[in-house]
Amino acid sequence: MRAGNRDFGGPADLPEVVPVFPLAAALLLPRGQLPLNIFEPRYVAMVDAAMAGARIIGMVQPLPDNGPVGTPPLYRIGCAGRITTYSETGDGRYMITLTGISRFEIIEEIAGDQGFRLCRISAASFTEDFVELAGEKAVDRKALLACFRDYLEANHLEADWESISQASNETLVNALSMMSPFGPAEKQALLEAPDLRSRAETLIAITEVTLARGQQGGPGTPLQ
Repeated sequence: MRAGNRDFGGPADLPEVVPVFPLAAALLLPRGQLPLNIFEPRYVAMVDAAMAGARIIGMVQPLPDNGPVGTPPLYRIGCAGRITTYSETGDGRYMITLTGISRFEIIEEIAGDQGFRLCRISAASFTEDFVELAGEKAVDRKALLACFRDYLEANHLEADWESISQASNETLVNALSMMSPFGPAEKQALLEAPDLRSRAETLIAITEVTLARGQQGGPGTPLQ
């Protein structure tokens, strides 16, 4: 796969150690685009370090358990992304976009003195992430679109159906997963789904539960 100006053919093309950005309910998936507004000094330093190196940042969610202040425990699975757009705001912030490359497993966290967190990672279990459109023929596109349409109607929202009709199954599943307004546990389930078909089925199931709750207790939560 290609992220910006760089090709990534497999797990060996990722650095063994990457800076990680713990952010609850933020989901990055392979070939997805995640815009980020970076303003905390430690994460500004993280972006500086990434830009000086391989431009790779690992997105990972903090666990809901209480941990040391500033260093909550992390979920074991995250997703590596490459900085493919970068701009300075003039007031100390960075506006960046990460393009997802592959999911990874955290092997260990490494102590550092740069203010941000570093982890040794392995993407060996996620070789299919490097293959564009892998598994998309197994996705039930009709069921996915029907569920998405029900969600939009329940929340009085509209969509660009022309663009949706032209999107590949992979793009559609991953984009809907990333933009969904679900909580950290649901986002982690979407991230850890073993393949694209499973992710689509998980997304449908979560959405159906959300719709059912909305019908019982008021409107569902609109997409954000």
